[in-house]
Amino acid sequence: MRVFVIAGEASGDALGAALMAGLRVRVPGVAFAGVGGEAMAAQGLTSRFPMAELSVMGLAEILPKYRQLKRRIRETADAAIAARPDVLIGIDSPDFCMRVARQVRAARPEQPVVHYVAPSVWAWRPGRARRMAGVVDHVLALLPFEPTYMQAAGMSCDFVGHPVVSEPVTGAQEAAAFRGAHAIAPDAPLVLGLPGSRRGEIERLAPRFGATLQQVAQAHPGLRVVVPTVPATASFARAQVACWPGAPVVLGPDDKRAAFAAADAALAASGTVSLELAAAGVPMVIGYDMAPLTRLAMAWMLRIDTVTLVNLVSETRAVPEFLGRDCRADRMAPALGALLRDGPERAAQRAAMVQAMARLGQGGPPPGQRAADSVLEFLGKRGIAPHAGAAN
Repeated sequence: MRVFVIAGEASGDALGAALMAGLRVRVPGVAFAGVGGEAMAAQGLTSRFPMAELSVMGLAEILPKYRQLKRRIRETADAAIAARPDVLIGIDSPDFCMRVARQVRAARPEQPVVHYVAPSVWAWRPGRARRMAGVVDHVLALLPFEPTYMQAAGMSCDFVGHPVVSEPVTGAQEAAAFRGAHAIAPDAPLVLGLPGSRRGEIERLAPRFGATLQQVAQAHPGLRVVVPTVPATASFARAQVACWPGAPVVLGPDDKRAAFAAADAALAASGTVSLELAAAGVPMVIGYDMAPLTRLAMAWMLRIDTVTLVNLVSETRAVPEFLGRDCRADRMAPALGALLRDGPERAAQRAAMVQAMARLGQGGPPPGQRAADSVLEFLGKRGIAPHAGAAN
């Protein structure tokens, strides 16, 4: 079986690796080609170019790299056409993956196309589902309410669970060891500062998060702050948070789970990290802003009153969020301070987190295996039986 798979950022790389592992269990002779990162490389993929070239977000961020991205789209489509895979699978990064799929379909109209991660049509740009249906046959959805939207647009779709539910959760012993290793007193209030993983996000959010923490520290003199980072932006993040209060401890990804287990609350950028925090039981405040052009576009197109996934999945509004012009210290600090007390705000978040995790598939089969089974079932309905073979 030949699979051409495309991922454009770290979260997609993790999804792709789990899917590839799931396919290997079911089809030991499967061969992969395409674009991905380190996790997918560990599953046998030789990426055609560094995945980091695709890790851009927002109108203002994409425009300077448009020519390079356009060239990579053409190169990737040509490679997929030449590989003649049994299935082309795009993982998130819809602006890139859809353009590749469209070019592949133009050359090979019979090419089965799967997309992993449904577009957020319930949040903004609902017309994307109809346009997507022109080049995508089947969708693997992370959120339980998404299949209805995809099916209405003409694609088959399975909810396969969110990967956050299968990640290991660190216990109290490791949390205590983490505090001890970083000289954080057992009773010291500990806040996670998570201003994003992209350079642009960190640059915009770090000063506002720092000002927020400064206000919280005035009411909690023993406050300590921990900042988990990713390798690509670790040094930049370290410089940006150096002036934060609470003697910030900047960590690499290997210590992230222990830090989450040790934390009392978090101040985080909007995104999947809210589900990671929920899985670890860490109450949070969400703050986010974008480049001015992107902010204006999103404000015009947004169709929902919350962008935090914990709120959406649990059907609550337990997690406070401060977006755009509301991403200010004077608004975020009181909300964060409330979470450092055992009050109703903290209790409401914990209840919402438990509900969200259950709805995302906690306790069921691993999402990567469910995704693999969904792909194989889709291909089976198209009369394509798994077989061994080499992808070019």
